Amino acid sequence: MIYPKIPLAQSIIEICLAKGITNIIISPGSRNAPLTIGFAQNDNFKCYSIADERCAAFFALGIAQQTKQPTAIICTSGSALLNYYPAVAEAFYSQIPLIVISADRPQNKIDIGDGQTIRQQNVYENHSVFNANLTEEASVENDLKINKAIETAILQKGPVHINAPFEEPLYETVDTLSVAPKITHSEEIIGTKIIENADEFVSIWNSAKRKLVLVGVNEANAIDAEIVEHFAKDPSIVVLTETTSNLHHPDFINSIDTLITPFEDVDFKDFQPEILVTFGGMIVSKRIKAFLRKYKPQNHWHIDTLRAYDTFNALTEHFVMEPNDFFKELLPKTIIVESDYSAKISAIYHLREIRKQEYLDKISFSDFKVFEKVIESLPVNSQLQISNSSAIRYAQLIDIHPSIEVFCNRGTSGIDGSTSTAIGASVGNQKQTVFITGDISFLYDSNALWNSYIPKNFKIILINNGGGGIFRILPGHEEKPVFNTYFETSHHLTAEHLAKMYKIDYFTASDLDTLELAISDLYTNNEMPGILEIFTPTIENDAILKQYFKELI
Repeated sequence: MIYPKIPLAQSIIEICLAKGITNIIISPGSRNAPLTIGFAQNDNFKCYSIADERCAAFFALGIAQQTKQPTAIICTSGSALLNYYPAVAEAFYSQIPLIVISADRPQNKIDIGDGQTIRQQNVYENHSVFNANLTEEASVENDLKINKAIETAILQKGPVHINAPFEEPLYETVDTLSVAPKITHSEEIIGTKIIENADEFVSIWNSAKRKLVLVGVNEANAIDAEIVEHFAKDPSIVVLTETTSNLHHPDFINSIDTLITPFEDVDFKDFQPEILVTFGGMIVSKRIKAFLRKYKPQNHWHIDTLRAYDTFNALTEHFVMEPNDFFKELLPKTIIVESDYSAKISAIYHLREIRKQEYLDKISFSDFKVFEKVIESLPVNSQLQISNSSAIRYAQLIDIHPSIEVFCNRGTSGIDGSTSTAIGASVGNQKQTVFITGDISFLYDSNALWNSYIPKNFKIILINNGGGGIFRILPGHEEKPVFNTYFETSHHLTAEHLAKMYKIDYFTASDLDTLELAISDLYTNNEMPGILEIFTPTIENDAILKQYFKELI
């Protein structure tokens, strides 16, 4: 076995191994050479080399998203570390364990005018759950900090930063360890297993005739089938699920905007819940947020082992436990109350679904039509990754097969690393991964394709409408040069030459006939990853979407 000569590097590597941190994403550099040498030449680690640090961090985030285990990212000193920041922020708000290990100059070399020296300590302080600023020499104190960082990433499901100063020479190796680092063992801390003052909450539940359950980003199979059935059969419960909730039942409402966009004031008052129960991560629908902020519930209960955001300015209780455990304890103690809440809302939604299909059947080739065709063509039991902006919003309007797990970077809702995350997720999960993205998001993260680990059956469906289509949907859109240039980012770029450069199959479509053929070709060819680029009309898309909501009544 070959080890880096620097004892501090040895300690970091050995503690990572002892803690089970085996997925290591390394961006090439010099100052991190001791870590690169140690990780890459140890068969216990699975190492990946990703040159672009921003892409590397999102790639790591995708792996961690799927494995539910911390993934480590290693970079050199200086600005490399700052390029991790978008993914660090995403991991923080999406509760994904990420371990940043940055090489640094010794502190006496900072702020003296040397190249690639910045103030690295605590650089992620606002968006990390722990920061370990190590000293240059290996020590028990350093060991404890490294242990604490990894344990905190696991227990608090978030990003941590380990900053390690190394002095030259950096490339020397030895064949025996010179350290025996201290390994600590922490007790896993999980939220309360029981509902405190349960009788009080049972009483509130039993007295309410309008209960709204709203589910954000959520893992598949996290809620028992009996609980799902209870929700569906209780006439006082309406369940709203987002595309990223991965929670399915024929009686649940899986397109929130389709339901509530045509509502008038009297409808909103009828829909106003007495109890709002939320679990899962961030909510996509702006309309449901606006509704609940204006028509507040008397009680808002959020269930999460770590955090409770007061998204609707109505939070009354945070249950620090797993949602499934909460419902397993609560529901057997409750009674079914008479209510027409579910029946009334279900009847409205059923009519909306009929109107939706009638509208989709008659509209011309457009973003909305493409999303319908693309989503219905997804392979069963696959994993769907969706980019932010208009892509996730269109996906919220289309039914997705229950066997398909859906993911999107909704922590910060940025477009910056969606492709890299999807590729990382495809590496971290054996299922086939399909990534649906818009053109601006794809172009913004095109370095994601500079990656030697993309599975051959990885598919990108790129919807190119010539700019940031979401800005045409938002208020204030005017067909003027300032809008087209500075908001929409109009362009005439395609993915054709990127696909050729990175040796990726490339298919195109520009109408329904070519789309059907291209989808078939995309899924048939698995000798290399594939991109299907679908060109839709820039001008018509927003009008077609806006008209949809008018025709739902």
